[in-house]
Amino acid sequence: MEIRIDDNSGFCFGVVRAIGEAEAALREHGEVYSLGDIVHNRVEVQRLEALGLHTVTHADMEGLGGRRLLIRAHGEPPATYRRAEVLGIDVIDATCPVVARLQRRLREAHQQMQAVGGSVVLLGKRGHAEVVGLTGQVGDDVVVVEGVDDLVAVDFSRPINFLSQTTQSIALFNSLAEELRQRATEGVSVTIDDTICRRVAGREALLAEFSRGVDVVLFVAGRKSSNGRVLCDVCRRANSRTYHIEDATEIDVAWLEGAQSVGICGATSTPRWLMEDVAIALKAMSSE
Repeated sequence: MEIRIDDNSGFCFGVVRAIGEAEAALREHGEVYSLGDIVHNRVEVQRLEALGLHTVTHADMEGLGGRRLLIRAHGEPPATYRRAEVLGIDVIDATCPVVARLQRRLREAHQQMQAVGGSVVLLGKRGHAEVVGLTGQVGDDVVVVEGVDDLVAVDFSRPINFLSQTTQSIALFNSLAEELRQRATEGVSVTIDDTICRRVAGREALLAEFSRGVDVVLFVAGRKSSNGRVLCDVCRRANSRTYHIEDATEIDVAWLEGAQSVGICGATSTPRWLMEDVAIALKAMSSE
């Protein structure tokens, strides 16, 4: 059985940067606190925890005075930084530069819309860390939509500025953008800001091509990963024999029946070493 690992899968730049910041701080200080999972991958989080990384929540910040708190790639709202300063927490800001630029753009869009009585609409997953950080830039004065059904919350009689969470689907964004244009009252302006990260979004076409080229796809990603769910769906549309796993222990040998080739790929939160572990497990299974 041929086993292929997708060379275009794995950590994006923002995640690589955040993990690098964490590892450097751990080498220097031995102990660092991450505000939420540094990456939505259980196995990688466990590896870093073994090095001294502690995952905490906002509720834990009261007890972290004098400690080092890492802001992960997803970013945080300004209120988090203000609270850390008051509590005497040393912040390591590992916000992805792409996310940081989007935060600035959203603040600018909000100011522009306020000046003309308009609204900011954001394509994003409610409750996702990046979206919480984005909406918090402007006191949550943003209409968050996940799909066409959510457009009922949009006031089409007022100007609209439409942006997106960095890891959303380009196809969905374009579809909703067209809906906004069509539904807007005649003469009302609709500004479309495609803020999707191309380092992430560009993987969709590559993953679809990779998935079509093998009999079975094992998509490796954490269950919490929003990007993982989006990209796994891309693979599944290209190849119905696509299976989402977190690590090699979840492989079901029945999935491999009759397969001459298996492709291993993953999300932007999936480390290369984890995909390689899956390949090793597959080789062991095929030799039994």
